[in-house]
Amino acid sequence: MDKRYQVFVSSTYVDLQEERQSVLQTLMEMDCIPAGMELFPAADEEQWEFIKKIIDDCDYYLLIIGGRYGSTADDGLSYTEKEFDYAVSKGIKVIALLHKSPNELPRAKSENDEANYQKLQNFRDKVSNGRLIRFWDNPAQLPGQVSLSLNKTIKMFPAIGWVRADSTASPELLAEINELRKENNRISIELAEVNSSLTPIPETELANFDSRIMLEGDYRIYANSFNDETQYASWSKETTWKNLFSTISPFLVDRPYETSISEFIASHYSGTDTNNYNISSLLVDTQVLFTIRIQFVALNLISIDIDDAVSRWELTDLGTQKMLEARVVRKSE
Repeated sequence: MDKRYQVFVSSTYVDLQEERQSVLQTLMEMDCIPAGMELFPAADEEQWEFIKKIIDDCDYYLLIIGGRYGSTADDGLSYTEKEFDYAVSKGIKVIALLHKSPNELPRAKSENDEANYQKLQNFRDKVSNGRLIRFWDNPAQLPGQVSLSLNKTIKMFPAIGWVRADSTASPELLAEINELRKENNRISIELAEVNSSLTPIPETELANFDSRIMLEGDYRIYANSFNDETQYASWSKETTWKNLFSTISPFLVDRPYETSISEFIASHYSGTDTNNYNISSLLVDTQVLFTIRIQFVALNLISIDIDDAVSRWELTDLGTQKMLEARVVRKSE
């Protein structure tokens, strides 16, 4: 079946017009449907709602970062970063192309405002965290990078795509769907049999809610001068399992990604100023986060859902009950 994929191209605009045009041309040559800010050059809240609808219809999200942070919305974030955050929240697969040496770009293509420069560095760190990225330093490299990255992403993470209306519901397609349905039922039955054979760990052998856990992690501190080096710092905080679950359980109601949970725990317990633009990559140590995940799964407080190869945490019925017991405001006696 002839299928086409819609790709949202996100970047700053004025400094990357040549690069964007090259990428859009490459996407069209790949029989993809490009979408981007060319459709809506003005940036305001009404336009932002329209942009989100366009992203919702896209199969993949292609991000190009140069040397500018871009125009910002009322919340202080650039529209490029807002587009990235929204695409990630919707589970759309991200392809990120970062300029290798943004400090070497001409002045017209560089971020001259120091606050925006720090925001740009933080944004680059966010994009680089937990995903593969590609670097470029010449616009001529972008077509090849786009073609290679997108083809590989399509093979590894097939999306829904678009087909002509007269190409759908063919007998071959219906037969294929029916076979897939049968295979899905078979796998579901086998998985249920495997799960039923697993012996859970008795709750009496698990650490109780009053037991303590040491949370720890690290983060980056950017210097105030362009020429100074980035520093690294660590944090640690001891708390109880009860306090930890009471703190994060309301956040789990929306089934967040595991990276977001790590950021949430770190921002709450690290004692650092999360509004400081010089601080980034504030996370819980990976092994500590794994321990938290395993413990809450063993206590039947959360379940793990794999969405596009990324873990989401979801409260179980028991977890919801424990959250209400811990956080509900009771009537004064």
